[in-house]
Amino acid sequence: METYSFLREFADSWMLLALFLFFVGVILWVIRPGSNKTHNDSANIPFRHEDKPAEPKESRK
Repeated sequence: METYSFLREFADSWMLLALFLFFVGVILWVIRPGSNKTHNDSANIPFRHEDKPAEPKESRK
């Protein structure tokens, strides 16, 4: 079997399955219990220092 044919067959079958499982795993990791605090914290980054500028030590975190 040629290398190209072998790689194409591999990509059409097992690699497709592996990438699909990786995608599902990422989705499950994002919606896992306990991640809500992290997502809310990231979503509120633009509004953290709405009233005053950040202190120099806070901007390095």
